[in-house]
Amino acid sequence: MLVATWNVNSLRARLPRVLEFLEKHRPEALCLQETKVHGETFPHMDLMAAGYRAIDYSAGQWAGVAILVREDCEVGEDVVLGLPGEPLPEDARWVEATVDGVRLVSVYVINGRSLDDPMFPHKLTFLEAMERRVAEMSTPYLISGDFNIAPADIDLYDPAAFVGGTHVAPEERERLQRILALGAVDAYRHLEPEGVKYTWWDYRQGHFHRGFGMRIDLALASADLAPRLRSCAIDRDFRKGPKPSDHAPVLVELADA
Repeated sequence: MLVATWNVNSLRARLPRVLEFLEKHRPEALCLQETKVHGETFPHMDLMAAGYRAIDYSAGQWAGVAILVREDCEVGEDVVLGLPGEPLPEDARWVEATVDGVRLVSVYVINGRSLDDPMFPHKLTFLEAMERRVAEMSTPYLISGDFNIAPADIDLYDPAAFVGGTHVAPEERERLQRILALGAVDAYRHLEPEGVKYTWWDYRQGHFHRGFGMRIDLALASADLAPRLRSCAIDRDFRKGPKPSDHAPVLVELADA
């Protein structure tokens, strides 16, 4: 089973690249974040033509998440839109579905902007709501998306450059660790304990080509799913080319149950 996650930073702008990605990799599921479309304009027909059903939670121009499921996969009836207890539920940042027996979540964690911005407490509250939800989730599960957190300094091109900012603050890293302590594993770090790869690069000043990135797009697997992890790859090619997102997709390969 191949599950991918990608913050596309506007599905409307990036739809040709998404279709290209689906044709190249043919994952059983692709979790999307920052779709930035209203529900009535979500491109269901284009995705169906590519062989994928879309389970979307859409809220307009700022956030939005979705799970694209290949047409030959089994999807349960237990779809969940939204995260109980989250701040700003109108943003549409969490969607769940069971695909071929695995509970999949696409999540777009609040950015936080800066430590003194009102959005930063909202980010912490969102992570606390995630912790409560993960604690009650049935396994196996795979929660993937843009967490807007670099779990450790190894996930930054230069830790000193981020001191005093979001994505690395002790409060948000501690809340991520509390989620992991419930039994989840960071798929990439589980498979690559010393690996140094990034998933996000600023558009400005040639950061991508200079290797100035962060690993903030994560896939958290339940403990019982961890033995099935075979690979966790980052496809940098989709950070290149026409109209790239500032994120690269992450692909998690699972062995059959």
